[in-house]
Amino acid sequence: MESLSRVGLVFSGGPAPAANAVISAAALAFLDNGVEVAGLLDGFSRLQGAAPLAEGRDYLLLDTKISAIRNQPGIHIRTSRANPGKGIHGAQDLRDPQKTEKLSAVMASLKAIGVHGLVTMGGDDTLKTANYLHLLGLPVIHVPKTIDNDYFGIPWTFGYWTAVDTAQKALLNLKSDADSTNAYFLVELMGRKAGWITYAAGVAGEACDIIAAEDIQGDVDPDVLADRLCGLLMAREKEGRTSGVICIAEGLAERLPDRLKPKEIDQHGNPYYGHVELCRTLAQKASALYKDRTGREKKITPKQIGYETRTARPISYDVVLGSMLGYGAYRLCAEGRFGHMVSVEDNFALKAIPFSDLIDPETLTTRIRLVPRESDLFRLKDALSFPMPGRRDL
Repeated sequence: MESLSRVGLVFSGGPAPAANAVISAAALAFLDNGVEVAGLLDGFSRLQGAAPLAEGRDYLLLDTKISAIRNQPGIHIRTSRANPGKGIHGAQDLRDPQKTEKLSAVMASLKAIGVHGLVTMGGDDTLKTANYLHLLGLPVIHVPKTIDNDYFGIPWTFGYWTAVDTAQKALLNLKSDADSTNAYFLVELMGRKAGWITYAAGVAGEACDIIAAEDIQGDVDPDVLADRLCGLLMAREKEGRTSGVICIAEGLAERLPDRLKPKEIDQHGNPYYGHVELCRTLAQKASALYKDRTGREKKITPKQIGYETRTARPISYDVVLGSMLGYGAYRLCAEGRFGHMVSVEDNFALKAIPFSDLIDPETLTTRIRLVPRESDLFRLKDALSFPMPGRRDL
């Protein structure tokens, strides 16, 4: 720690509520202990370039005024999906100067502005980048970020519960609309791989059915799902229920047959699931099936709730969690525990997890944490959904 007179903070990937709580707490902890803090603007996009960094344009030297941003939405230092480790597909690639060119540029850019230690904030793709830089010799601490909450090594990621809270409010408004018009909304929620947001928001938002990738065995067949939705509507009608909200996870698109999968990908190779509009396809198919079987029309309106959950004003839980993780980044740095991710357990007690526990040593890929089918959260969402035979047989 004595050799680190200036550290850098970089936020990468999609936004998440309480990002500013992490940035603020980390910066204040370092500043209070005599370490300058450079807030690196726009993720890795400027760091991986060839041009020398300029203060004010490419990075900010943060001061104690940063304390005022803790509850603000958005990201004070902004973000991007720039991926300097794009060419790395295994440990052997780190010995290839061409494949590590952008990673080397990041390290050179940091060194040129006097930054010799880095705190990364981001999802599993950013964790991979942090690990690459760590293996190449840069002192790195990582703070886990994803509203999807699919991170190994931490029970809840900052911003997750704010995203759930934001989605819940929207779902309850849609439910009131549906109840007033004898109609249904089919709502697609965020969750690239896992159903954490969909399950929690669906429970809180009083959805009558909740479906994520964890519910499906094998490929997702839109016709099978549409048949299930039509059956749900008809079964509810027998009990005098003619309206409601149904939640599905965007990650279902990951399990579509190849011909239906999204073709457009980001810089990390992740598909843009929102472009598929699976909810629209399912709503149209279910509505057509309903008319065929009953001879009546039933309005099923598709709706995507996504980006509006990522920059909502954080709830107090996420502000405290984000602040603890930001402070934890300083603590791990002060203890010289580089190559570790900050985590918490119990009542926000700090915990350090080595990158080696989170990343495959050969492929350098990270692990994804799904909602276990035998977990109590999975059982809860089933218990609070409308009872349908064969719910687990999809």
